[in-house]
Amino acid sequence: MTTETEEPTEQALTIDELAARAGVTVRTVRFYGTKGLLPPPVIGARRVGHYGREHLARLALIEELQHQGMTLAAIERYLRQLPPDLSARDLAVHRAVVSSWAPDTTETLSHAELERRSGRPLDAEDLDRLAAMNVVERAGDAFRVDVGLLRLGVELLDVPFSQETILSARTALIEHSRAAARELSALLRDAVAERDARDVKSLSAHMHPLVVQALLTTFQRSLREELQEWLTPEEG
Repeated sequence: MTTETEEPTEQALTIDELAARAGVTVRTVRFYGTKGLLPPPVIGARRVGHYGREHLARLALIEELQHQGMTLAAIERYLRQLPPDLSARDLAVHRAVVSSWAPDTTETLSHAELERRSGRPLDAEDLDRLAAMNVVERAGDAFRVDVGLLRLGVELLDVPFSQETILSARTALIEHSRAAARELSALLRDAVAERDARDVKSLSAHMHPLVVQALLTTFQRSLREELQEWLTPEEG
């Protein structure tokens, strides 16, 4: 199934390019399409299907859900609950929420493999900026990569911020998130002080993703309000 013929977007990918960027096979992409896990491509000139950043972000989310041990049926149910028009950035946020309680999302990649996963060449300045965002870490001739953050980090490479600004922003986020984590941890610890240790461990496992989602949602809303106030001209 495909959409009506349209002009492909600027970030249009063929099915082969999409599969290579996502690290899956073309057969897997087609299979996910038949199962409804991926929206249909846009049909361009010569009846060639074109995929966009949303398809790539959705494949990354599916991969993360699989890493969490979810079955295909469970992944289908999860994706059906999401709004159908989520942007690539929204899908990346969902993946960040899922991967936030994963035991390990770090892989060691060569420079060539890192560029393939990123979908673009990466020069020394790009690598320094990704390192400043804590996305990559040099390990000899290779790189230790937080794959859960890679796509977001690559998107931020084109944002016109200096490396100093990125480092300052990272420091501010870490300080405030740790303060919030300490306060929430104290509140939850007091709330379950009388419970059995096994109950506390089970409750913690269930609460972790919910708390992360709540923090992300609250931060997104607060940031949107701050940006609107900053970018909206004051009326004279």
